[in-house]
Amino acid sequence: MPNVSAVLTIEITGGIEAALPIAIVPFGNEGGASAPPEDVSAVISADLALSGRFTPLPEKDLPSRPHEVSEVRFQDWRRLGSEGLVIGKVINLGGDQYEVSFQLLDVYKAQQLVGRRYKVPAGDLRHLSHQIADLIYETLTGEKGIFTSRIAFVTVAKAANGGKKYALQVADMDGYNPRTILQSKEPILSPAWSPDGAKLAYVSFEQKRSEIFIQELRTGQRQSVAAFPGINGAPDWSPDGRKLAFVSSKDGNPEIYIYSLVDGKLARLTRDAAIDTEPVWAPDGKSIVFTSDRGGQPQLYQVLAVGGQAKRLTFEGTYNASASFAPDGKRIALTHRENKGGQFHIAVLDLGSKNLQVLTQTQMDESPSFAPNGRMILYATAGPQGGALATVSVDRRIHQRLMQQGDEVREPAWSP
Repeated sequence: MPNVSAVLTIEITGGIEAALPIAIVPFGNEGGASAPPEDVSAVISADLALSGRFTPLPEKDLPSRPHEVSEVRFQDWRRLGSEGLVIGKVINLGGDQYEVSFQLLDVYKAQQLVGRRYKVPAGDLRHLSHQIADLIYETLTGEKGIFTSRIAFVTVAKAANGGKKYALQVADMDGYNPRTILQSKEPILSPAWSPDGAKLAYVSFEQKRSEIFIQELRTGQRQSVAAFPGINGAPDWSPDGRKLAFVSSKDGNPEIYIYSLVDGKLARLTRDAAIDTEPVWAPDGKSIVFTSDRGGQPQLYQVLAVGGQAKRLTFEGTYNASASFAPDGKRIALTHRENKGGQFHIAVLDLGSKNLQVLTQTQMDESPSFAPNGRMILYATAGPQGGALATVSVDRRIHQRLMQQGDEVREPAWSP
């Protein structure tokens, strides 16, 4: 049985008032002497609540506990003001095999919107619950769900000798199923997901110097791809997974380089006396956005992936850095400071209108990372014990904190 305990717990701190009510009836359990090892309907309910788009009705307010459409008295559910009703069953088929079925019903039209039946082993029940939540979310909103996605982050804890312990971890987007990818006494930075979600690139200081690794999540096998003298940092995958952009000072000044994972060739992309860093690929693979102080203060610039003249993208504020593209390529999340000496916040730049919108008002916000559906942004912020994680919706209505006991958490990255 996999360890599914949560390494992070999520607290919704704003946006509940804008959420739509939905009724999720506890699923029926059949065929087993004991309850299934995972409460499928509870996971679905928690996922939809975390989206900020829905407010599952409290169990005590449900007028009945139907598990089949024939048992539903739609007039009872219309009085609750919930347009959606989710019912289902979990049947033990013997051993650790389960059959899970669910139906999403339109309460006002008295008809099924979507329904599925699955057969899975006990260890897959939680992941299946996330899949069902994705399907319900997409059916009701028309947008892709994010509940089967994962997040990577770095924890920092105090060691017995007074030093620090760093760990690169991967967990489900709700903080469950944590898995330690790497532990080190030295800093770990900048995890970046491969486009297929099978690998992570990151920076490690295990050898007392910065070095970029690529690690296969399934096998744990890894390879060093950049260990040049000086700085090696901020890796980012091309959309086709065939190249890695990163910053290096191998030739004296921090510049952007592109490394081909196919033939091992290395190409220098930028040439400027300023510091160029934090490259990110545009979703179409044609250009790269990076941070540079070539204008006197950190701002975002864009250059074609084949090279050329860089174009400045940001002009508002004294600091704009750490870009993260939305999946549609039309917006960039970034770390923004309005005035010199002011607080760092998360903002979104619309590349079409050039409008910059500040999304957060917490302190020391940094390292934004878009959710795979483009609706939420995961970022690092200041917490009671140091670094913490939080999310904000791109419309600023939904705010959440990801709480972890003990360890400082930083360097978040949302999977594809």
